[in-house]
Amino acid sequence: MPVYAVIAGGGTGGHVYPALAVAEELVRRGHPAESIRFLGSARGLEADAVPAAGYEIALLPGRGFRRSLRPEAIAQNVRTAADTLVAVWRAVGLLRRWRPRVVFGVGGYAAAPAVLAARLWRIPVVVHEQNAAPGVVNRVAVALGARAAVSLPGTALRGAAVTGNPVRAEIAALGDGAATQHSLPGHRVGVFGGSLGAGRINDATIGLAERWRDRTDVSIRHVAGRRDYQRCVDRRNAVRRADDRLAYELVDYDDDMPTLYRSSDVVVTRAGAVTVAELAVSGTPAVLVPLPGAPSDHQSANAAAMVAAGAAVALRDQDCEPERLARELDALLAAPDRLAAMRAAARSLAIPDAAARVADLVEEAAGAA
Repeated sequence: MPVYAVIAGGGTGGHVYPALAVAEELVRRGHPAESIRFLGSARGLEADAVPAAGYEIALLPGRGFRRSLRPEAIAQNVRTAADTLVAVWRAVGLLRRWRPRVVFGVGGYAAAPAVLAARLWRIPVVVHEQNAAPGVVNRVAVALGARAAVSLPGTALRGAAVTGNPVRAEIAALGDGAATQHSLPGHRVGVFGGSLGAGRINDATIGLAERWRDRTDVSIRHVAGRRDYQRCVDRRNAVRRADDRLAYELVDYDDDMPTLYRSSDVVVTRAGAVTVAELAVSGTPAVLVPLPGAPSDHQSANAAAMVAAGAAVALRDQDCEPERLARELDALLAAPDRLAAMRAAARSLAIPDAAARVADLVEEAAGAA
């Protein structure tokens, strides 16, 4: 079957899940799944997630460059440069064989070789930038003539269309403005930091639960992440007392995020692109703790966009301590009107049909080929 689109990039869920959402939208519009191919990294999440979703993927070598002058970092960067050259060569060959109508780049390790190969073969390119601070690959792609879609207004990519960030269908369905729903008395705080977890947020939450041990007017659902879960269990057991009254749940992973959003009056989390998009669509107030050291400090930029809209408050990673976290949450939970305003502000940033808007650009570029 002729290849209609090649979707390139990945590495993390922030790149992979929007890519899959756009692929699903293209299939919904009548493009056979067999006509959509993925180019990804052998080290990325896409190596498993894309085949599981029913799409064919070709895997390229590669990893990110390390920003360090330490000898081991320099050695790794030399290997990375060599892998990148191999990846470009393979991408050139694959696109020559497939001859897709369009290449859609989502950022990540495999996006750069695909964009360069597409430019060589004069294949139209559309890129999507999930974060408020655009990555190097997408900046280069736009300089080479790619059309750009961005998630947030003000993202510095020339001529970009604001499409929003595609989210999973079950999350997009939360955009109906439904009120918070949970069966426990009082307020509910949700905490999560990605599938692996966020150590700083986890430590602060366990300390928060210790401070709130006598409270019955609030509950916490704490998703610690698979990497950090056992350490959190050990720490929690060390401070727990038999007379604790706080309703506190500690789990390693939550595969029902729609319910977590719907049941939380406020959440504490990182500020990754997918998380910010899901907070906006679900209208969930948040305390955001940007990951320090993220490329281009994009999580701080994402958080700043939410704060500027009035949808969140932000804490620096080093300030995320139990006492400060308790103070921020108490101020929010004591102000229902403020929480309502934050929900409305979050939804003002939401674009539930983001996948459709991005697919429009992909189809337009393919049609112009």
